Amino acid sequence: MKKNGQFAGGRPTGGVPTVSYHPTPGRPPGLEVLDLPGLAARADQRERPLTGPVRPAFHLVVAVRGGRLACAVDFTSYTLGAGDWLWVWPGQVLQFPDGPGDADATVLVFPSGFPSAATDALIRDGEHVPYRLITPDPARQAALLRLLDALVEEHAGLGDLTLEAYVETLRDLLSVILVRLVHLADPRRRTRTGGSEPFHRFRRAVEEDFGRTHRVEDYAARLGYSPRTLTRATRAALGVGAKRFIDDRVLLEAKRLLIHTSLAPATIGERIGFGYPTAFSAFFRQRTGMTPTEFRTLTKP
Repeated sequence: MKKNGQFAGGRPTGGVPTVSYHPTPGRPPGLEVLDLPGLAARADQRERPLTGPVRPAFHLVVAVRGGRLACAVDFTSYTLGAGDWLWVWPGQVLQFPDGPGDADATVLVFPSGFPSAATDALIRDGEHVPYRLITPDPARQAALLRLLDALVEEHAGLGDLTLEAYVETLRDLLSVILVRLVHLADPRRRTRTGGSEPFHRFRRAVEEDFGRTHRVEDYAARLGYSPRTLTRATRAALGVGAKRFIDDRVLLEAKRLLIHTSLAPATIGERIGFGYPTAFSAFFRQRTGMTPTEFRTLTKP
């Protein structure tokens, strides 16, 4: 099941810590296959325990085979059980408030550059799916677990193939799993294609620069498109205009920092591109009906 919720525990005083991707020593970079205790041990080694909020700079897919697992992604808390899959995208705020718990799960960790360009084109709109929890029907779950078991077996077989063949085998098996998951997370993809190249370039530019500018015209000039082209492309991909897309990203970051840090609202406003605290407060109130301080108070654990 899932419900709105916040992370437990105190807020870090700076920004939410980012966790970089680091391959296991002695293994080729690209894909890590872990269990939950292994993930917890890796997090502890980097002094980023699972129980605290972090931003992974990589994809993390958790397939629960048994037991229960509590976690939170951005502003939604989940309790995962057998048959549930969780897909966390780079930059989202993740926490396992109770640690690994009693769950039996397989965890796939990989950077954005590991899937092929063709797979990336098929899955990249999945970043905008609002919920991270995927619960396949029994037939699809059985098929996914067969693929996952094959991936786990091939991952353990380092040395059985040439290095190039080994990496491609992992990449291909992972690709099938990811394409299936993104379609299960957003069934509408069966009747539409992904966003256009202008949209994806715009999306990447907003991710890089939303803390500097909130103007569609600035992104259009940078990318060589007209503002109208970006608006049409964004509306076709997500059903909202380009300005709304920018504002949604700014609001998401504001909420992340208000909930997960103790930074002053004025400092948060400056970080996300507002020159004056009053401008940030007015923007936040218009979008949420609350001031930043009221939002922080109401959502404080």
